[in-house]
Amino acid sequence: MKISRRKFLAAALLATPCAAVADAKWLEPTWLKVRQVPLAGDKLGCRLVHFSDLHHKGDTGYLKSVVRQINALSPDFACFTGDIMEDGKFLPEALEILSGVQSPMFGVPGNHDYWSQVPFAPIQKCFAATGGAWLMNERTEIAGGKINLIGITYNPLPQLLAAKSPPAKNILLMHYPAWVKQLGGAKFDLLLAGHSHGGQVRIPFYGPVVVPFDVGEYDLGLFPTRAGPLYVNPGIGYLANFDFRFNCRPEITVFEV
Repeated sequence: MKISRRKFLAAALLATPCAAVADAKWLEPTWLKVRQVPLAGDKLGCRLVHFSDLHHKGDTGYLKSVVRQINALSPDFACFTGDIMEDGKFLPEALEILSGVQSPMFGVPGNHDYWSQVPFAPIQKCFAATGGAWLMNERTEIAGGKINLIGITYNPLPQLLAAKSPPAKNILLMHYPAWVKQLGGAKFDLLLAGHSHGGQVRIPFYGPVVVPFDVGEYDLGLFPTRAGPLYVNPGIGYLANFDFRFNCRPEITVFEV
């Protein structure tokens, strides 16, 4: 049967919104992406994996697939920038799965980690068991002193931001991207943040429909800033019951530093 051009275009226009909704609801929310981000400057030969905003709600199969992918990348260390779970009752399960990460895992808390009012001791124990650390306004030297890793929470200490090691690569972990404007002139080789979820729904040629507080213009990807290159990860999970992602897949980010 021959279909006229007008009928074909009409059918296509009707199908496009349906396909977009299906993609946003059933495909993209767990369609994990691995992104390689090149950095300028000399390299130490270390592979860093960055992930963020798990917002674990009980989807054990999905979180296990995230851990498998991290392990498959064989990073020298992994960095997590906040929001382990959506509700405190999911913390034990999330930590049990995260304990399967086979590289030193370093992280900082996000707003949901505070809002859930969970004890941080089990989180600290989980991260330490991997050879890493839960950094709450703390710093640690890794890679034989070649990397100085700093993690800041709600109230970053000025002396901590100044505690950099010039010969080493200085990497800052924080949850909120907009904090890059509040670092008092401190400079870093790399800054990692989350929180934005990339907006979860991104309109082509426009950007995110909406982003959370303390994101500003740093919604997704690599940004040059006065403090150094800032990378904002779109996260693994999704906000509350808004289980939609469009043009904004969950991501594990890989850096060679």
